[in-house]
Amino acid sequence: MPITNDADWWRNAVIYQIYPKSWADADGDGFGDIAGIRAHLPHLARLGVDAIWISPWYRSPQSDGGYDVSDYRDIDPIFGDVASATALVDEAHDLGIKVIVDIVPNHTSSQHRFFQELLASGPGSDAWARYHCLPGRDGGATPPNAWESVFGGPAWSPIPGPDGTPTGWWYLHLFDASQPDLHWDHPDVHAEFLDTLRFWFDRGVDGFRIDVAMGLVKAPGYPPMPPQHGDRHQLLDEVTDEPMWDQPGVHDIWREWRRVANQYQPPRAFVGEVWVATAHAHAAYLRPDELHTAFNFHHLKAPWNGAELRRVVDHSLYEAGLVGAPTTWVLENHDVPRVRTRFGLEAAGAALPSTNTAQLPTLEPDDARGVARARAALVFMLGLPGSAYLYQGQELGLPEVLDLPADVRQDPAFRRTNGAEGFRDGCRVPIPWTPDGPSFGFSPTGASWLPMPADWGPLSVQAQQGDPTSMLELTRRALRARRAEPALGDGDLTWVSGLTDACLVLRRPAGAGDPHVLVAMNLGDTPAVVDAESVLLTSAGDLEPAEGGGFVLPPDTAAWLR
Repeated sequence: MPITNDADWWRNAVIYQIYPKSWADADGDGFGDIAGIRAHLPHLARLGVDAIWISPWYRSPQSDGGYDVSDYRDIDPIFGDVASATALVDEAHDLGIKVIVDIVPNHTSSQHRFFQELLASGPGSDAWARYHCLPGRDGGATPPNAWESVFGGPAWSPIPGPDGTPTGWWYLHLFDASQPDLHWDHPDVHAEFLDTLRFWFDRGVDGFRIDVAMGLVKAPGYPPMPPQHGDRHQLLDEVTDEPMWDQPGVHDIWREWRRVANQYQPPRAFVGEVWVATAHAHAAYLRPDELHTAFNFHHLKAPWNGAELRRVVDHSLYEAGLVGAPTTWVLENHDVPRVRTRFGLEAAGAALPSTNTAQLPTLEPDDARGVARARAALVFMLGLPGSAYLYQGQELGLPEVLDLPADVRQDPAFRRTNGAEGFRDGCRVPIPWTPDGPSFGFSPTGASWLPMPADWGPLSVQAQQGDPTSMLELTRRALRARRAEPALGDGDLTWVSGLTDACLVLRRPAGAGDPHVLVAMNLGDTPAVVDAESVLLTSAGDLEPAEGGGFVLPPDTAAWLR
């Protein structure tokens, strides 16, 4: 169906993340591309998603999976070109699918023209003012301070002069050395991104996912880290009082961007990657003149525990409700181990590492329970009010690939920490489309930029198609049911009392004249009884009627009931 112009579509949309390098390779070079995305848009239409989010497709040296951008208004040749990107947007719209794309405003690639101009000039030039450049200590021989990169190692690298000799100055990079941080006090930086927003909005893009949205402004004077933090910047944990995150000036940037988005009809939308510690700090990004939504990392990190999950749901709704914004729900993305493996590890009694560390390949998940919990968590998530995000392959129930050899890993943190961290490649392995072939239909030549497990054939789209027990068909049923109950994506919820913390049951509004929908999930080890008259959807087959009425909900199972 044609795209609609609903200005508030982002409030309750189901948005599917495409990591383009791993989605589908049309030209046979082993890298996914825009032609591959276009070829498989019907898969997304059948799945029933409302929008897609495409991870960076810009021109880039690919030092960090495309999050090192050298030109924000061009497409990297490994993916295609601007014409093919524009055609993709048009074709998605024809299928009723909106398109948001990633944008990376905290840093550029060192190959970006801004940084190349810095390297071609001397200290104190205007080009240097676009980045965070400071003289080193000890006569320029050591970094300006002891800050460390999120990816490990120093957060500063020396700036060579045009002739290659040391200048004694250093540039800041909170991530890889190939990703220098921009200085948002400079008007050229603002102009670069406002031009970029308009460039893609003019080509039909419906919005942007903003990378590291709380990180663009650094505290004046580059103060030392608080003593309890050490010098290592944390990102995947709640950010509190570190001087490089969540500084007041960042909100002025989002107000500026929102004014541009509102100039279009319908207005374009923003979702921020926002890691902050408190509800009020999170809500500040969602004020009516800033971002529309922000990722809910509390939910992504929630353990398989009823009391904790209920706390997360209540907290998430509260913090978004402070400013009248919807919350978002997400279980997977391109930076964290896949949910099937995370919950399988928890079921096996393994403590999941807080970062993608070297522990991951040595852990043994309970895969059967991981699968059941991944299915249940999906059904429960889609019954919550707000927008929901799916990561490519989540609809197939893909596990984390734990055994990738060191010589194929490409996460820059793996290199910067000598293999102690940087295991994000395991969730970025290309997805299987067919049950046979060396890359299971990912590439016509069988090439694949990361090796694919030999046993992934049964997990492929083609193998799961039409199998009512498959994760693919469960996802399709859940998305159809969610659309049939439009109030599920918005409105309030009420917790149903009288059940243990291990079994969560909440009441959701239904359509006019219909009874309420109950969304239930049993996170305990014993069956629970849910008082209802009928079952709309379950994560694990039919539910048995209970003696005296209601239905029996087995462990590791979720359902929608009336």
